[in-house]
Amino acid sequence: MRQPSGEAAVGLTVLTGFLGAGKTTLLNRILSEEHGLRLAVLVNDFGAINIDAELVVNVDAGMISLANGCVCCEIRDDLVEAATALLDRGVGVEHIVLEASGVADPGGIFATFNDPALAERMRVDGIVCVLDAEQVFAHPEYPALLDLKLRQVGFADMLVINKTDLAGTEQMQAVHAWLDEHFSRLRIIETSHCQVPLPLVLGVGPSDHDRRRPDPGDGASEHQDHTSEFGTWSFESAQPVSLDALRAQLRRLPGAVFRVKGIVFAADVPERRFVLQMVGRRMDITAGEPWGEHVPSTRMVAIGSFGGIDPEVLDAAVNSCLQPQGAVPDQPVPRAR
Repeated sequence: MRQPSGEAAVGLTVLTGFLGAGKTTLLNRILSEEHGLRLAVLVNDFGAINIDAELVVNVDAGMISLANGCVCCEIRDDLVEAATALLDRGVGVEHIVLEASGVADPGGIFATFNDPALAERMRVDGIVCVLDAEQVFAHPEYPALLDLKLRQVGFADMLVINKTDLAGTEQMQAVHAWLDEHFSRLRIIETSHCQVPLPLVLGVGPSDHDRRRPDPGDGASEHQDHTSEFGTWSFESAQPVSLDALRAQLRRLPGAVFRVKGIVFAADVPERRFVLQMVGRRMDITAGEPWGEHVPSTRMVAIGSFGGIDPEVLDAAVNSCLQPQGAVPDQPVPRAR
């Protein structure tokens, strides 16, 4: 098992999608809304991001510092070099969002950031693809463009179908038929203007039990009420869980569950807390720091489609992983990642 280093790896969310799909609109929301993270956004061009001048507190060597603690950094040449240089600045970044070029093949990006050499510093939290519902089938004379969009969707953990207001019913049916022809069990969110709850995209939530949870009335919550569009579930238990059993249960979750995250009290290694991050099909359970003064417990939250979250099913799945206090699972100690 990989033992945790002194510093936890920083989560990385990769935004992919063809030109004009809405990635920059989503980035603008991330930079302007409150999400409780000291976050960095890596972009190809500062000019594409609509940063309110009143939020800018400093501009220095390809990095814009904002009043809400976020930073916006420009990618000059190499993606990994830009990301590692950002971490080397020591600005306390808690999460990185990378906007891939609209014509980038996601396979190379996926391979690059899954390099074991980067594992101690960065971990891929999720790959989110933004798809323009109205323009999916544009330029049929260039079939390579549709092939690229298929690859972008195929490498994604979550698909955001954007601009549904412009597409219309008939076009949306065609889009879903096209996706169903090539994929199964896609995590799909349909929206307009990329109005997606940021906890679905970012590492927001109880991944750090020391962080204060925003109160819905204190202005730190989402600007838009998404309760009629998405369902949520939460779980808490003082009993330890088997990590192997938990992984197996999470892999069986239906496609309507978009994101699961939390802190895990593991029977396998009870002296340390484990951090759970699951975006779409991607799951990461990483060994964290010792519990210290905190009472060990498992706390998890899930976000999914409205009506797609069945609390009884989720409760039963996690409860089946619980172990008696002091019990050690028969399985060997699993890998942390």
